[in-house]
Amino acid sequence: MTTYQDIQASIAPELAQLHERIKTELKSQNALMDRVVDGYLESKGKLIRPILVILTAKLLGEVNDRVISAAAAVEMLHNASLIHDDVVDESTTRRGRATVNAIWDNHIAVLVGDFFVSGALQQAISTGDLRIVNSLARLGRMLSLGEIDQIYNARYQCLDEKAYYNIINHKTASLFVSCIEMGSYAVGVDDRRLELMRRFAELLGLCFQIRDDIFDYYPDTDGTVGKPTANDLREGKITLPLLYALTRDDAADKDEQARMVELSRKEMLSGDEIDVLYDYARRNGGIEYAYRSMERMHGEAVDLLSEFDEAAVEPLRAIFSYIIERRK
Repeated sequence: MTTYQDIQASIAPELAQLHERIKTELKSQNALMDRVVDGYLESKGKLIRPILVILTAKLLGEVNDRVISAAAAVEMLHNASLIHDDVVDESTTRRGRATVNAIWDNHIAVLVGDFFVSGALQQAISTGDLRIVNSLARLGRMLSLGEIDQIYNARYQCLDEKAYYNIINHKTASLFVSCIEMGSYAVGVDDRRLELMRRFAELLGLCFQIRDDIFDYYPDTDGTVGKPTANDLREGKITLPLLYALTRDDAADKDEQARMVELSRKEMLSGDEIDVLYDYARRNGGIEYAYRSMERMHGEAVDLLSEFDEAAVEPLRAIFSYIIERRK
């Protein structure tokens, strides 16, 4: 069975090039910027997005310099969004480490995030392929719209599964789709194979966000989840497990369900109230429903890969399994 560590090891030379490309792009003549960036880059994360760019290129062609630039671009834009998110969410830790805004301040964090965006654009432009530049620009737009959609739904209490999927399609799946697009364009592929891979990436991204949302329903005792748990509900953002419990037609206790719906609509929730809602979701099948949803999408994604070479798609299948099964 191929593990995520096996995948990383199989493309170690490409990942080394990626790290060097990002480091070089983000080097500046400003001592403070370099200090902040160097500190941030010490925590590399799992690199799922740039790995998808590289694996797509290997599936459809051969890794070249454009592929490394595209992978660097998407990783820098992704990190820019995380830095900005930490400012908005007032987060002090991510992946068990202090955030940029916690170490420095919001002003510096926003500027560093902007610096990452400019680096991403530079790397996309360096490929000489306007399709890659367009994919990156469209991604930035989708990420912003996804966050705005989520804020809107939280304020107006839209308890609708279709609306939930629309949000996570914009805020998360779009990033995975862009990875596939950029990896394909970088090796000159723009045909039916790309359409199949786009859908695979969309399903992968949706499952990634659902799995991420599930983490909120259990305490993060060692800070390894990578984001502060319970933040979504504290901000009025209702994710799939609770959404299912609040809207299921066959709820055993309709009065309790109505009380939970009313509680979820409170403008400010206490820690105890959040625990009550999370417990309700767990007791009423919300977690199981979320896993069933991921398994359904996993099945569709595996079928999509059946049109490609068996050995070549094994790393992509392994990534999908890893995303569903991961513990942080």
